Amino acid sequence: MGPICLLFIYFLFNAALSQSWAQYHYQSLMNYLENRMLAMEERISLWHEQSNRYNSELKDFRQQATDIIERLAKDNRKLQTDLEETGVHVQRVEQEMDYIETQNPPKPCTKAEDKIVEQEASAKQGKKEDDLDSLTGCVDIVSSIRAMKILKRMGSPKGVWTRDTVTAKVYIFSGTEGDTVHEYGLVSALSSSSSSARIITLPTSWNGTGIAVHNNQIYFVSDGSEVRVMKFDLINSSVVDSVVFPVDDRSPVYTLNSETVVDLVADEEGLWAVYGSKDNINLARMDADTLDTEQMWDTGCPRENAESAFVVCGTLYVVYNTRPPSRSRIQCVFDVNDMISSGEAPLLYFPRRFGAHSSLKYNTKEKQLYAWDDGYQILYKLALKPKLWTKEWA
Repeated sequence: MGPICLLFIYFLFNAALSQSWAQYHYQSLMNYLENRMLAMEERISLWHEQSNRYNSELKDFRQQATDIIERLAKDNRKLQTDLEETGVHVQRVEQEMDYIETQNPPKPCTKAEDKIVEQEASAKQGKKEDDLDSLTGCVDIVSSIRAMKILKRMGSPKGVWTRDTVTAKVYIFSGTEGDTVHEYGLVSALSSSSSSARIITLPTSWNGTGIAVHNNQIYFVSDGSEVRVMKFDLINSSVVDSVVFPVDDRSPVYTLNSETVVDLVADEEGLWAVYGSKDNINLARMDADTLDTEQMWDTGCPRENAESAFVVCGTLYVVYNTRPPSRSRIQCVFDVNDMISSGEAPLLYFPRRFGAHSSLKYNTKEKQLYAWDDGYQILYKLALKPKLWTKEWA
């Protein structure tokens, strides 16, 4: 066999060997691809299985959630019904309490030794004559809250509204500071939406809710570093007098109305200032013309949980509440003439309404309190009776 034949055979062998090697690699590649496809099919099958299981669980969860929501809705409706029924029962109990407290007022937190001192018969008669000489003719005490009327809701949660006994005009002081006063000719004008008010601008801002309007004058505490009582003439629209009130610090007179340092009030006997000193509430008689402080008393009434106060016939009535607003109540009474015994002093509850009174202003002609409660303007009609000692003297 020649060299050419051997070379040809060599090439044929190499070609056959290359073809066999290519077929081996092709088969290996196909086997790899087939295995990968099988793995992918298994994963896809597992995904479908998990997806179906998740969908089934999600459907069950939705059904459970729907059942729970429906059950909660039923429980909520039942709870609302129970709360409404409870509210009716509470209101009924409060009405019964009002009636019971009116018929049998509890004993107030006044100290008998601060109000009346046992005396011998001859000395007692002499004291009665001296006290009679000092009276101005007003010898009444508050016996009950006869009625209430919610007139309107306007302005800030805290404020003052009051009526001048002389002119019968109504004045609105919205907020615990400001210099704008709204004046209405009548109470009916305030309640009417069509009536407009006269706007009065004070030369300086008031501070707190201790504002009094008496005989065409506005008495207020100015907003400043010192406790200054201002007297503003409504006829001349100008400040006619001012005085620094003699208090040691700027502690609020009522702990539940921290903005008010001095509460100015008016009654049948004139102008009064209610202010705080340490733990107690003090009372001062002021000259409405000159703003002179004529006399001062430590009433013994605590400042803690006090919200407001008013004066009727020279007797201070301090109104108390709780920090989460509850029922306002007259719990401490102080008479500057020592004509009220501890057993006679009333402990009266105001009808439960909104929050706590930011101001209570007494009108001597109408025998009414002008109250500001959480932005509501309220009228309380008071029932008065003669003091026990005056009936004895008569």
